[in-house]
Amino acid sequence: MAHTRAIPSKKILFGIDSFGDIPKDDTEKLMTHAAAIRQVIDEAVLADKLGIDVIALGEHHRSDFAISSPETVLAGIATLTKNIKLASGVTVLSSDDPVRVFERFSTVDALSNGRAQIILGRGSFTESFPLFGYELTDYEVLFEEKLELMAEVLKEKPVTWSGTVRPSLANIDIFPKTESGHIHTSIGVGGSPQSVVRTAKYGFPLMLAIIGGSPDRFIPYVQLYEEAAKQFGTSAKEVGVHSPGFIADSDKEASDTAWPAYKLYHDRIGRTRGWPKVTREQFDREIQHGSLYIGSPETVAKKIARTITLLDVSRFDMVYGFGPLPSKSRLKMIELYGKEVIPLVRKLVDEATKKTT
Repeated sequence: MAHTRAIPSKKILFGIDSFGDIPKDDTEKLMTHAAAIRQVIDEAVLADKLGIDVIALGEHHRSDFAISSPETVLAGIATLTKNIKLASGVTVLSSDDPVRVFERFSTVDALSNGRAQIILGRGSFTESFPLFGYELTDYEVLFEEKLELMAEVLKEKPVTWSGTVRPSLANIDIFPKTESGHIHTSIGVGGSPQSVVRTAKYGFPLMLAIIGGSPDRFIPYVQLYEEAAKQFGTSAKEVGVHSPGFIADSDKEASDTAWPAYKLYHDRIGRTRGWPKVTREQFDREIQHGSLYIGSPETVAKKIARTITLLDVSRFDMVYGFGPLPSKSRLKMIELYGKEVIPLVRKLVDEATKKTT
């Protein structure tokens, strides 16, 4: 079914996302976890100076990613930046506690003068379950019950709640409160219709993690989100997209730089999931027709603009790490994204909007 919604006229937000991938330093050696975290902070400071709207940090508990506590890193970034919004991407709610999640992010919100955001999700890995004493057999009930509690906690009023996955709360107030009375909170969804419906049920904004294949296949998910919100009587709020990418001065430089890191990243994860090794042909095809936003500023901008207009999203976040890319290349990519890609995307979307009005 064709997507028939009007192209958005509201401002589109542009973000960068990092999982704390371990980059190479100037000597081509992999950084330590500590240095990788400091690298992300440097990247966030640069993004803030460039006017990029959001930085989102993912939560992982494995050796190939340095960030296991996004809100701690965001707190450090908060003290060095002025405007950029500070988000998780995602907070793995199933193996965390909603009360503590709110307390940590309301603290980041205070440090940043109201710039904290939360993206909740179930995560793409499961290491946090045994690490924190949870059973994978409880995968669904953990997320469902904790999301129900999180929705109540976010109202910033005394909470009364009972369930099976944590002790009940009886008219308990939670602190610190935010100055605005609200923390912007979204749900990150991969490819599950059930998750889209759940997001609509609680009235949260939807963040689509599109990491492979054509973005066209997510049109039904946006439509399902809107239709489910109508049935639940909630408002279908903004929809965003999170996808991997890399930008360099030319298409060839971008793909040649990204390919070795991408292959190492893909094959390492694939060994644990039964995936075949990725080929260069598959990589190039994903750049051409899928959801890898890799190329020159013009190439990447055109592809982002198409996704924004196709899915009618109000936010696009680029995941800029995926493996051991050189640290200098990551900084250069962020500079190109802020100075060249974002202005061109805005221009292209404006032009597309005028053609439909």
